[in-house]
Parts: sequence; C-alpha cells; structure tokens
Amino acid sequence: MSIFINNDTRLVVQGITGRDGGFHTERMLSFGTKVVAGVTPGKGGLDVLGRPVFDTVEQAVEVKGANTSVIFVPAAVAADAILESVDAGIKTIVAITEGIPIRDMNRVMPVIRAENIRLIGPNCPGAISPGQAKVGILPGNIVTQGKVGLVSRSGTLTYEVVHKLTMAGLGQSTCIGIGGDPVIGTNFIDCLEAFEKDPDTEAVVLIGEIGGTDEEEAADFIKANMSKPVVSFIAGQTAPPGKTMGHAGAIISGGSGTAADKIEKLKSVGIPVAEIPSQIVPKLQEVYK
Repeated sequence: MSIFINNDTRLVVQGITGRDGGFHTERMLSFGTKVVAGVTPGKGGLDVLGRPVFDTVEQAVEVKGANTSVIFVPAAVAADAILESVDAGIKTIVAITEGIPIRDMNRVMPVIRAENIRLIGPNCPGAISPGQAKVGILPGNIVTQGKVGLVSRSGTLTYEVVHKLTMAGLGQSTCIGIGGDPVIGTNFIDCLEAFEKDPDTEAVVLIGEIGGTDEEEAADFIKANMSKPVVSFIAGQTAPPGKTMGHAGAIISGGSGTAADKIEKLKSVGIPVAEIPSQIVPKLQEVYK
C-alpha cells in the first residue's frame, strides 16, 4: 500500500502549459502516474503530452474523472487554484508553488479543513509511492519499492536520504515532502498517523528543521501512538537566531524553534536522532531489521 497517493490516483495538472508544469508532467507520466488532464484557463482544447487541456478543474473532473490535482501556477494565483480544485470536488491537492503569501493560505486553510481535503504543501516537492504514483517533483529514479516511509520538511534532504535508503537496500512505501512554509496543509502528525495505519510501512524516517514546534508535537504523537520504529534528523543545527534558512518557516524566533530543543524532545521519548544525514540509514538499520 501507500499513503495519500496510489494506483487509483487520477491526476490533473494545474499549470500544465507552463515550463515547470510541462516539464514535470512528462516525468510523472514516465513514472507511471495516471495524469489524465491539464488545466490552464484560456487554453482549453490544447493537447500536452497526449493529455487534454481544460479551462477549469471542474471540466477535468467531469470529463476525465480527475480526483487529485498538482499545482504549478504562480504564487499570486496559487491560493485560488487550490480553492478551484476544492470547489470541483478534488480531495487530494499537492501544491508545489512556493512564495504563496501567508494571508492567502490563511484564507485557504479554513476551507481545506471544512471540506476534509488532503492538501500537501505548499512549497513542497510532493509525494511519491514507488510502483504506484508520483505527484510533484521528487525524482523517480532514486526510489525503490519497500517498507520505509519518509516525511520531511526539506525537499533537498528528502532526495539525499531517499537515495541513501535505496543504496542501502531499504525500499520505500511513500516519501512525502510536506513543505517548509509557516502555513501548510499536511503536517508530520498527519503523515505519521497514516504510516502507522499502513500495513506496508514498517519503519519511518522523519526529517525536521528549525522553526515552529511541529517536531516536538510529532515526538509526543510517536510516543503515544506509534508501534513502528522512527528515526529522525533535524536540519539547521548551526542556524543563528532570527535568520530564515531556506524556508519561510525555518526561523528561530523568541528563543523557540531551535534544533537543540527539537533534538532534546525527540531523544527524550526514545527516538534516535542522527547528527548528520549520513547517520540516518545506520540508525534506521539499528532499529529496523
């Protein structure tokens, strides 16, 4: 199995006629994802990579049965693109776009919660389930099927750690980049809960970073609710207070959100924490055999 995306995913690409949308649509198709349509307002009737382009997501749902969307539109209109998918009945939305204003996401999130929508992102690489589907920009050539789930706030570290897992013979069930913005849809606990319920996930890697309290909350959840082994890594251990480190949400503010705090909390509930990324696989091998 997998979480959030699978062989039943029927994907519509919002922004398919743009440079990034077209580029990654080709790669999602090559991976085997069922990309059924694209959407670009005003360009309905075009064909991109053998997939029809519609003016609206509603049309893609009605004509092609789309149930999942991935968003590659500019930040200024990305929030409206998310809401358009919600209105069309899409239940899983992956927002790749970075730079969406916080006030726009604050407008989106109450709707997402009220409609029980699975939103991954924004400012994320998406999700990939080897042998089933890829929605987003995660490279498909570094994954292999297996039993390890991975959830990360960092896209780049996701790629590095997934590659190391594969090289070590540790295949993956689903790998998810949840994004590093201050306001996101799916968080660590959402993913951990889904991995715990997934019979084909036997261990989990959690990659956090400075800023916020999500990792501390995840530690409490793991202690109270998870039977499967979890190993972790926290990025930004040398970050100075008040400086964002790549992600808008990766900032130490008011003395909270430090790597040291997160590491201490994770260790206090018995979760192994790697000091550097190259230690993640050996630590996982110690608890998952």
